[in-house]
Amino acid sequence: MYGFQYKLLKCFFGNLRISEFTSEKLKQYLVEAGGHLKPSSLGHRIRFIKSLFKWTHKEGYISKNPVAKLKEPKLEQRIPKSLHKYEMDHLREGCHTPMENALFEFFYSTGCRIGEVAKLDREDINFKGNSAIVHGKGDKEREVYFNIRCAIWLKRYIEEREDTDPCLFVTERNPKRRMSVNSLRYVIKRISNRAGIKKRFTHTNCITAMQHIWLIIALHLK
Repeated sequence: MYGFQYKLLKCFFGNLRISEFTSEKLKQYLVEAGGHLKPSSLGHRIRFIKSLFKWTHKEGYISKNPVAKLKEPKLEQRIPKSLHKYEMDHLREGCHTPMENALFEFFYSTGCRIGEVAKLDREDINFKGNSAIVHGKGDKEREVYFNIRCAIWLKRYIEEREDTDPCLFVTERNPKRRMSVNSLRYVIKRISNRAGIKKRFTHTNCITAMQHIWLIIALHLK
């Protein structure tokens, strides 16, 4: 889980000695290399930095911990005001297979765009850290995190599959191949129809995963 964060830190600072790190340098790193991140991803990066320097200070490698007072960002509310908890429960009940559950929970946990989910491979998933590396616009990499419920369904879905395709989400019919964006949209709409949810969003700036799902439904999955 922390291997990826270590590589990012080393790539930014090069061969800077651990004793040469300062609060100002680390804050600059968080702003310049992490300013585009969502609060949850930025929080994970900060936790790695705090853990690293807490250990090096405890072991005597540095005389002062430069991030002792560094705080994590407040996380945004996952469930938008226009979506009631019981409606989310209905959507979960609308998932009838491990694939549908895994897909729904991944969207909800990570807030990923549907195009990012379509590009995922099995090797992009890190179950030890409940994280994934996704490729967004311009093929830019970013790290996202999912909850335990999502991890359980992802494991069930992968374990029940008999194919060896490296893609994370594959078509339901043979021959197995990567699910396209349109295929993923179809599955989302199928879940929504089963749940009997007809609510629409007019807000076009999709922030959370649930808003993203509802926006797709509102646009009739065009």
